[in-house]
Amino acid sequence: MNSNEVRNAIISGKTFIGIELGSTRIKTVLIGADNTPVASGSHDWENSYINNIWTYSLDDIWRGVQDSYRKMADAVREQFGVAVETAGAIGFSGMMHGYMVFDKNDKLLTPFRTWRNNITGQASEALTRVFSYPIPQRWSIAHLYQAILNQEEHISDINYMTTLAGYIHWKLTGWKVLGVGEASGVFPIDIATKDFNRKMVDLFDGLIGPRNLPWRLENILPTVLVAGTKAGELTEAGAKLLDISGQLKPGIPFCPPEGDAGTGMVATNSVAARTGNVSAGTSVFAMIVLEKELSGVYPEIDLVTTPAGKLVAMAHSNNCTSDYDAWIGLFSEAIKALGIEVSKAKLYDTLLGMALQGDADCGGLLSYCYVSGEHITHFEEGRPMFVRSSNSNFNLANFMRVNLFTALGALKTGLDILIEKEAVKVDKILGHGGFFKTREVGQKIMAAAVNVPVSVMETAGEGGAWGIALLASYMVNRTENESLEAYLKHKVFTGEKGYTVEPDPSDVAGFNRFMTRYTEGLAIERAAVEHLK
Repeated sequence: MNSNEVRNAIISGKTFIGIELGSTRIKTVLIGADNTPVASGSHDWENSYINNIWTYSLDDIWRGVQDSYRKMADAVREQFGVAVETAGAIGFSGMMHGYMVFDKNDKLLTPFRTWRNNITGQASEALTRVFSYPIPQRWSIAHLYQAILNQEEHISDINYMTTLAGYIHWKLTGWKVLGVGEASGVFPIDIATKDFNRKMVDLFDGLIGPRNLPWRLENILPTVLVAGTKAGELTEAGAKLLDISGQLKPGIPFCPPEGDAGTGMVATNSVAARTGNVSAGTSVFAMIVLEKELSGVYPEIDLVTTPAGKLVAMAHSNNCTSDYDAWIGLFSEAIKALGIEVSKAKLYDTLLGMALQGDADCGGLLSYCYVSGEHITHFEEGRPMFVRSSNSNFNLANFMRVNLFTALGALKTGLDILIEKEAVKVDKILGHGGFFKTREVGQKIMAAAVNVPVSVMETAGEGGAWGIALLASYMVNRTENESLEAYLKHKVFTGEKGYTVEPDPSDVAGFNRFMTRYTEGLAIERAAVEHLK
């Protein structure tokens, strides 16, 4: 689309808006009728650790959403000379899981508990046993049951439970719904019905029955919708809440709110069986679309769905880039202390690029990037740490390499279950997120970890905000009975260019040697958690 065509599309409402709330950034993307991004805006934010809970305040949530949207609208005005008054559809996405519960007056009963909180171990184990289905600590139902086990005061007052994306969607449209992909991180989904698993809902109600709570689970859960389904319209109050300038008009349709896992699948065209994608940033998760159900129950593996309801195995690690970001920040301080100015981009590209010059197994170095707890390796708390022996090959290249390796250490533990125990087949992995920003480096390290070709698309930088915008577009533009898989293949990713890195056998062997050291060294991390308060 040329500039004049984009301008006319904006005026006539033939564009689509996607907004995603990630762990460190809220991003708004406007796409044209051809599904390519034409403008964007973002807002940086950070979670807070308050009373032993990782959280974001409601004020921070709305301030961030409004700022991100405003910056997109400002970019449109600067580039095309028009205001954003309408759109073909809007979609919201957010970091999955967590716990947001409200009373009958729509008051938040307890601060938002994010996916990052590993405080539901007792509930997670109990529900996994009762359901014979993996219930990770991050899942909303684990948070709910743990609050019940803890006899928290707010439990009797719960009228509605949702996720971050579901909350924002509700406030802007009045609809209490979730997309099936997002819903699959709240409570198990029945793949046949593409709804919450009725049998497990009954099991949960039976489990909590003796507590005589004034609600049943089905009464406090959102309605589940699949991709392509209309999920309400922007209300007048919602328009004023989203666009504080007052230019956005109500009546714009919404697609179902999704989680960052689902939008990552869409943004990387990874919704078909035997495809997978890895989203690597503050946290890292790999998602493989399965051909069949797994034979066993593994606490390390989440079973979620695509936005269309196909079964997906997800290995999710709470920690990825935060620790090496901190180390690079330290190097930046040292450079500035010497009176030298280096751009952030050059510093990252230079230091991360050195990782490719290191020994295949990092020269015997060991690191743990556990800023927070790590459920795959069974840590409720984390202690970032770096360890070496006196005869390790300690140089900058190996130091940067071990920081990249350890960012994938817990993830590798989960993926090995799928590939080695369940013989899950993966033809290719598509990567997106900050881990892949420095060309080739993240891909080579990821390919070493998974021993599968890793590709990064040119559009991958737009991430989940683009993914949810595509779901908004799919809802409006799909033909009758056109699947999400077909829509993406034929109307979005036709001619898409990318860069693929094949696994290097020596890197794969080196990563495996590192993993032996990583697994054996977990006792050191355990000691740090126990003795370093």
